[in-house]
Amino acid sequence: MVGDRRDGGTQGARYGQVSQGALDARDGRAVQAGPARRWKEDDPRTAVVRDALRTVITGLVAETGRAQLDIVDAGGGTGGFAVPLASLGHTVTVIDPSPDSLAAAQRRAAEIAVPLRAIQGDVADLPGVVGEQGADLILCHSVLEYVDAPAAAMAAIARVLRPGGAVSVLAASAVAAVVHRALAGRFDEARRLLGGIAAGLAARDGLAARDGSAVATGLPDGAGGERSAATPRRFTLAEVTGLIEAAGLRPGAAHGVRVFADLVPGIFADGDPGAADALLALERAASAHPAFHDLATQFHVLGYR
Repeated sequence: MVGDRRDGGTQGARYGQVSQGALDARDGRAVQAGPARRWKEDDPRTAVVRDALRTVITGLVAETGRAQLDIVDAGGGTGGFAVPLASLGHTVTVIDPSPDSLAAAQRRAAEIAVPLRAIQGDVADLPGVVGEQGADLILCHSVLEYVDAPAAAMAAIARVLRPGGAVSVLAASAVAAVVHRALAGRFDEARRLLGGIAAGLAARDGLAARDGSAVATGLPDGAGGERSAATPRRFTLAEVTGLIEAAGLRPGAAHGVRVFADLVPGIFADGDPGAADALLALERAASAHPAFHDLATQFHVLGYR
């Protein structure tokens, strides 16, 4: 998720097990307390995703006739998105490999007394944990960068979505990584990343030419090398859209996330509320403009079953 990424998990914990200290969704019994944070309405780093989720949820409520949706946050970390959604009255399940992150999510939920189901697991576990066609909305934020097989992860998500359901995908941009490193003076690293993008496009186009299919390569930062925790994948918008389509889902609206928010020095906005508001307005305007998609730090793409 934006600004709230996964922590390292402890070894030996079993996947698919409800973490100790959870806020029990059945009887509302809160067993842990701690600081809770809601969405910051003026945060330009999360505004675009937040706005898109509001629109999607409003549409799903209208289409299903149910005010309470079943929402799953795959790789939801410490609950930065899950807890605010639960506070709106939806049934929310967070699945994440890290017990520490899940405990933090539970503390957030307990602080505002909302039920939150927290389960240790991975995206591949979704069908077994949630059940086939068990979710109206699935969040897949900053997950594809780290899983072993992005296509398999998206396929698992598609199995869990109900007909008419939606997936919210947030993924890191390969093009933005090149720009950010160049602006930081890391020119050789930027050039290597640029070469990785070219190699990925060539590989995808070559396979498409042979069998007519589109492939999302998602090369790691260290272009051409093996992916690790230190070298998460980066994607082009076409690759993310291709993953959604390959899973049998229909791609929806795409937005650029953090087009300018990660480039503008904080000193320009922190001391002037007017400048902060102007940056937020600029971020929202640029997010929907196709010309700025590749410059955004992340892509937000919706997919529908």
